[in-house]
Amino acid sequence: MSLEGHLVELERRHQAIEREIKTYLARPSSNSEQIIELKRRKLQLKDEIERLHSQKARRKLN
Repeated sequence: MSLEGHLVELERRHQAIEREIKTYLARPSSNSEQIIELKRRKLQLKDEIERLHSQKARRKLN
C-alpha cells in the first residue's frame, strides 16, 4: 500500500472510532472503560497519521 493509501485508511479508521465514541457517549449507561480504550486507539491513530504526514513532507523536501 502506498503512503497516501495508508494515510487514507488510517484517517478512515480514526473517523470511525470518533463515531463509535459519540455513539457510546449518547447512551445513558455507557461503559467508561470502553470509551477510554476507544480514545486511546483514536489517539494512537492520530499520532501515526501525524508521523506519516511528517514523513511525507520530508520526502517532498528531498
